[in-house]
Amino acid sequence: MNPSPINQTMVLYFIIKGISDVAELQLPIFLLVLLIYLVTLAGNVTIFLLVCLDHHLHTPMYFFLANLSIADMSSSTITLHKVLLTFILGNDAVSFHGCLSQVYLFASITGHELFILAVMSYDRYVAICNPLRYHSIMTSGACILLASSCCLLGFLLVIPPVVIVSGFTCYTSNRIDHFFCDLVSLVKLTCSDTSILELLNLTEGLIISTLLPFILTFVPYVFIISTIIKIPTSSGRQKAFYTCSSHLTVVTILYVILTCQYILPTTLSIADKKFFSLFNTAAVPMLNPLIYSLKNKDMKSALRRWMAKSRITFY
Repeated sequence: MNPSPINQTMVLYFIIKGISDVAELQLPIFLLVLLIYLVTLAGNVTIFLLVCLDHHLHTPMYFFLANLSIADMSSSTITLHKVLLTFILGNDAVSFHGCLSQVYLFASITGHELFILAVMSYDRYVAICNPLRYHSIMTSGACILLASSCCLLGFLLVIPPVVIVSGFTCYTSNRIDHFFCDLVSLVKLTCSDTSILELLNLTEGLIISTLLPFILTFVPYVFIISTIIKIPTSSGRQKAFYTCSSHLTVVTILYVILTCQYILPTTLSIADKKFFSLFNTAAVPMLNPLIYSLKNKDMKSALRRWMAKSRITFY
């Protein structure tokens, strides 16, 4: 479809420009995105199934890890499916309501993931700083309540900004210079009054949805590191740090990417923004299962047991 100048007050569809406009790069980009997406699905489905099927992994830490895997798979599917479908079907248009749905789902899943990572920090804090009370604090009921709250917060906090955007009736263009319907890119196209949305993004989006989970994620590590330092033996310190190293690696990568993507937008070109978005929506969900699998003895042992039951030799 060829985009036309937008002079009317209502947009029926948007054109997603994609990762690159260069025709020669479309096939390599498609193959790369497809490979990343398939690896992401394979890795996260494997972790989810191992946690569900292996009773050795029926612990709070792996319960939250299974929730993180669901969030990663959902985030990649929501954002990357349009890149794949555009190449296969040749249709780069998305309806107005379809675009809003993508904005809502992606923002909700991102918020859900940030809160899940914060809960995983709390789980590691209890395990290392209060090991004798761990099982009395992190009960199955408490874990379900925490996971449900993360999901509920993620999906509820995004409703107000999406409702406001749905009321925008004036757009300067219907071409979104991105590979999916991103809220920031969408708002840049509107000529409607965005003052209320900007205030909401500052209070709810930045403080509640981003800064709050950031604090809840990293403050426990202050106490965790303090406790680890006080452990008298080097083997004890190493073992304690090992239990949270995978999670710390994941959250550090994620928040660095989010900072580059949203906190420093004025210093980045459109190509840079797309790169960080692609890394956030494709590479991070792919890396998460690799990080947890390669750095986690329990996951590797569970994988060996599963492969042994499937009569596959594991080396």
